[in-house]
Amino acid sequence: MKSWIAFWNILLKDMRNYYLKPPNISWGFVFPVAWTLMFFLKAQTEVNVRELLPGVMSLSILFGTTSVLAVTLTFERRSRSFERLLLAPLDLNLLMLAKTSGAILFGVVNAFIPVLFAALITNLSGLRWVPILGAVFLIAVTSTLLGLYIAVSVREVFEAQTFSNFFRFPMIFLCGLFIPVQGLPLYLRPLSYILPLTYGADILKSSISQNGHLALGVDFPILLGFAVLLFVLSIRNVKRRWIS
Repeated sequence: MKSWIAFWNILLKDMRNYYLKPPNISWGFVFPVAWTLMFFLKAQTEVNVRELLPGVMSLSILFGTTSVLAVTLTFERRSRSFERLLLAPLDLNLLMLAKTSGAILFGVVNAFIPVLFAALITNLSGLRWVPILGAVFLIAVTSTLLGLYIAVSVREVFEAQTFSNFFRFPMIFLCGLFIPVQGLPLYLRPLSYILPLTYGADILKSSISQNGHLALGVDFPILLGFAVLLFVLSIRNVKRRWIS
């Protein structure tokens, strides 16, 4: 019971100190809106909102979670406040879950901002909400854990941002967000299938625009496997770099 009280207090502290600050709230709103407007303004023909929505939702989660978590953990490590948490009588796995939960919630909220705008433009009836919710949650989890892995691997805040972009920007083009994976050159497709966002975006496409190319029974287990793998790798990195 005491461990879960500590979990809740760490989550509330992070939400209050980081995620509910005006700059982060504005980032969570402005970024999805900017992406949406970019596609509408640049498109030469009429835009199919349902086809555009899965990619914008995925990007909103990816950039929202990785940006905030990678920076905040790196900052806490520099200020040594994270070291005080490591000294607390709290299981390391539970501690890292507490530190990542705020970013996951932030990513989930970010995902539905484009949905609200889309609902003002087109009819969204017929969406399969159960797989959409599952996909949004798992994309937020994997993206957050990617941010955690990055934060553990660097020392400075600017390094966290640079390292994050090394992963994020290729995902825009390789994960089928706006360019179908089937339309990529054959030599690039293997890269697409080793990125977790590919499977999350495919679930959203299947559930929103019926354009997914993999079965949900394939996408969900692989995405869950990526989440477990990233968590294990991050915990191992924390023990190797920050504890031992």
